[in-house]
Amino acid sequence: MKFGLFYLVQTDELRTSKNEAQRLWESVDEVVYAEQMGFDNAWFVEHHFVPDWSFSSTPEITLTALSQRTSTMRLGFGVALVPVHHPLRLASQIATMDILSNGRIDFGAGRTKNLWQLSPFGVGLEDARGRMIESLSIIPRMWTEKEFSHDGEYYQIPPREVVPKPVQDPHPPIWVACTQEDTFEIAGQMGLGCLLNSMGGLEKTARSIASYKEAIQGARPVGSFVNDGVMVSIMTHCDETDERALERGGEIGAWARNTSSSRQKREWEGVDAGAVPVDYQVYVPGGGYRPAGQEDAISPEEFLEKRGGFCIGNPDTCIETLEKYEALGVDGVMCNIQQGPTTHEEAMKTLRLFGEYVIPHFREKEKRAGTAAKQN
Repeated sequence: MKFGLFYLVQTDELRTSKNEAQRLWESVDEVVYAEQMGFDNAWFVEHHFVPDWSFSSTPEITLTALSQRTSTMRLGFGVALVPVHHPLRLASQIATMDILSNGRIDFGAGRTKNLWQLSPFGVGLEDARGRMIESLSIIPRMWTEKEFSHDGEYYQIPPREVVPKPVQDPHPPIWVACTQEDTFEIAGQMGLGCLLNSMGGLEKTARSIASYKEAIQGARPVGSFVNDGVMVSIMTHCDETDERALERGGEIGAWARNTSSSRQKREWEGVDAGAVPVDYQVYVPGGGYRPAGQEDAISPEEFLEKRGGFCIGNPDTCIETLEKYEALGVDGVMCNIQQGPTTHEEAMKTLRLFGEYVIPHFREKEKRAGTAAKQN
């Protein structure tokens, strides 16, 4: 199982240019240290206009900076908001990053859950999925064809040679952020990897993975290969004792949950729910993504009562949680170690404990399994 990091870049303090800059630099320091601790990859989101939830609006810059400070970790968009970018621009950015990282880039794609982040770029909800699918269908061709052209619904591109080309052969792996069941099916049908979060708990995660795995059996890949993989983002807080980890993890988790709820209300304020396209109805407050009643604030204790999908505890407890995900067939986890109230010191402690205890446990298991397979 691969071990990764997942960054929104958050702070719960009064926002200033100073602490925004500090959080970004702390993220860089954490990723560099994580590589030393044995982590395999790091993913940064793209979000716009949500300062109380994410400062990561240009992950391509952050990841490029990290490519010069790391040497083995894979670096991923987790994810790029594809509908607000022209595919020619995305293809060139990712290829350049791939060159500068010596072939360590993963391209994750998404469309965002609301109009708040789309409309300032002139994109409507009704076009978001179509733009994303069309872009994902042609970007691999830009990377592999000497001269490319396209005449589609959203993009018309005359014959051009798109440069530079990525160094990964045939091209970087492509992933899709999945939350709805039909998105899992679309990702599988297109032969793309699946990025999902653990907020729904283990049972929901298992159902989602099953939908994806069924769909990918009949994949018609848009790229040059089928990227059959599942990565799960999971809130992670590790300390030497369960007591300390749970107390602090509850505070951090409740902050994240409550901030997310208030953000959702704000982002949908004034939007006519009846005019929202069917594929976005689930995200409207009271919809299936967060049913009515879940908008109310919760306490740390209430958060911990539902912590089955999260990785909070001492190293042994974290191992126990992650083994449950391993049993579901996930290929890796993206540990969200830096949420609002989390201090840099707390994030570094989680990284250290994972590097000293959690990751070695799984590596030793894999080594034993490999030895047994050779003997058989």
